[in-house]
Amino acid sequence: MVHNVFVYGTLRQGESNHHWLAGADCLGECRLPGSYLLYHMGSYPAVVTGPDGGALMGEVYQVDDSTLALLDELEEYPRLYGRILIATPFGEAWLYHYAPPVDGAPLIPCGDWCQRSG
Repeated sequence: MVHNVFVYGTLRQGESNHHWLAGADCLGECRLPGSYLLYHMGSYPAVVTGPDGGALMGEVYQVDDSTLALLDELEEYPRLYGRILIATPFGEAWLYHYAPPVDGAPLIPCGDWCQRSG
């Protein structure tokens, strides 16, 4: 089976975990409108949704079952991250959203992990 996955952090091109998507087809980059809040958790980002949120920048990849299972491992699904289906210009895609509280973590107001500072 084939799955679309929206990645917004360390899995994006040029980031530290992009190698996990080796062999996956990149369908493209997009900015998701909505109520997303992107937080800087140190070496990785966390996305939650909320009424004060905004757009989220990322890339959509098409992956097979085994790659999705590897991503689930990396994201510690379902303990650390949950998965929700979202609409993208490339069709529905899985988005990993952060499960624990993000209390005290700095917000990345632009919604783009690649534009973070620090």
